[in-house]
Amino acid sequence: MSVLPMLAQAEPPLVFPTVDYGAIGPMLIVLGAACISVLVEALAPRHQRWSIQVALTLATLAGAGIALVGYAGGSPEPTTTLAGTLAVDQPTLFLWGTLLALGLGSILLIADRSVEPGGQFVSTGPEASGSRAAEGSGAGAVGTTTVTQMQTEVFPLTLFALGGMMAFCAANDLLTMFVALEVLSLPLYLMCGLARRRRLLSQEAAVKYFLLGAFASAFFLYGLALLFGYAGSVKLSAISVAAAGTDRSDTLLLGGLALLVVGLLFKASVGPFHAWTPDVYQGAPTPVTAFMAACTKVAAFGAILRVLTVGFGTIRWEWRGVLWAVAVASMVIGAVIGLTQTDVKRMIAYSSIAHAGFILLGAIAITPQGLSGTLFYLLAYGFTTLAIFGVVSLVRTADGEATHLSQWAGLAKRSPLVAGVMAFLLLALAGLPLTSGFTAKFAVFSAALSDGMAPLVVVALVASAVAAFFYLRVIVLMYFSEPAPDGPTVVLPGAFTTAAITIGVLVTLLLGILPAVALDWAAGGTFVS
Repeated sequence: MSVLPMLAQAEPPLVFPTVDYGAIGPMLIVLGAACISVLVEALAPRHQRWSIQVALTLATLAGAGIALVGYAGGSPEPTTTLAGTLAVDQPTLFLWGTLLALGLGSILLIADRSVEPGGQFVSTGPEASGSRAAEGSGAGAVGTTTVTQMQTEVFPLTLFALGGMMAFCAANDLLTMFVALEVLSLPLYLMCGLARRRRLLSQEAAVKYFLLGAFASAFFLYGLALLFGYAGSVKLSAISVAAAGTDRSDTLLLGGLALLVVGLLFKASVGPFHAWTPDVYQGAPTPVTAFMAACTKVAAFGAILRVLTVGFGTIRWEWRGVLWAVAVASMVIGAVIGLTQTDVKRMIAYSSIAHAGFILLGAIAITPQGLSGTLFYLLAYGFTTLAIFGVVSLVRTADGEATHLSQWAGLAKRSPLVAGVMAFLLLALAGLPLTSGFTAKFAVFSAALSDGMAPLVVVALVASAVAAFFYLRVIVLMYFSEPAPDGPTVVLPGAFTTAAITIGVLVTLLLGILPAVALDWAAGGTFVS
């Protein structure tokens, strides 16, 4: 008798995973549009690509937002889909909404071609060689001829990065999280090297980000392997069960957790895993810096919250002390080294490191109050930072953006409106009342106090006071110093940049005056496993 029929009968039936397309619809729209955007780059005539890509990207974000609102409006039950690899719950929906809103503001900055004639991205492929001409004037031209077009690959790269971020904060197992981490990271590495001006600095930032990101990914993957060896699964819920009820050695568990957290903290630019942040923020095109500062931090902390809550909440006392030290280090590094910075973009980079320490207080708490406070902080910080980098792009000299602090002296006399907007946003980062920064810090610090972290809150308050000094230093420069005769000018922003800055300022103000709606939405649920 032939063995083939017997083998065929012995095969188990194929079981296809159920897919809740309504739940993951917003993410599928973004990733699907990213693929279409690649086809546009390949097939559309060059002179039509910019308009097509801008329209496609804005329509994608609008469609994903409508799908998200439609799904969330039905008060759905928390669910897992795609064989349990993605979890769609209330925190996921909040994070997705935040990412789409911040992504819209980032795309507006990226698409603008009026602040920098032709756009802030490299205009032709050969210009990416980092030639001395491109490093100097950076006008996106050959000789003195101004080029009005720009490479539009940045749009599909942005959509892929945004889709990866959405998958990253919804991943319910570590392998899916790693794939999402690479999907969001690889486009960012490329985007950092696309600056039209200061090409060598931009390319250096891209290389540094790529090399350090590769190290961080290796840490994450090695930690994933150790945790799989411990629990026999990469699912967060299975790891939690194994950690709570097993008599095996904790060496693999704690070693895997440590390596995993290093990779996550790197992506969130939490000190002391922040080495890439100042150089990349300074060298990358300012719209890309805004995108990274706002959206990447949301995705990274969304993943950190899910990992700590779902996967390792049962052993919180094992890792709590270590993350206390990390939070203190991040706050101190960001506040103290930020005092020494003379470049505006580097100063905001160290500010983001300090804020990452503040956000980590809420993530450590593992309480409903800590979860809601952290989600609200990410929303508030994202819009404020987005608007700040939009303002930075407006202050320019003949060589490009004027980012040295001395060049901002007397800016209020040149452009009172721009100086006033910048001052308001800096005060929001400092936590001034009636701004979103005050409400966000109050929410996170209250959650930390309720969870017995009073010493950390004291350190956070001191760090906030120290950081307020370098925010106020910029305001004093703008209002109480005389402008240099050959100082920078403030260019008139186009419609896209104006809209991005306006949205950021309005959200910063509204979340400080009327934060109840956002806080209630953030407090509406917990993670599903």
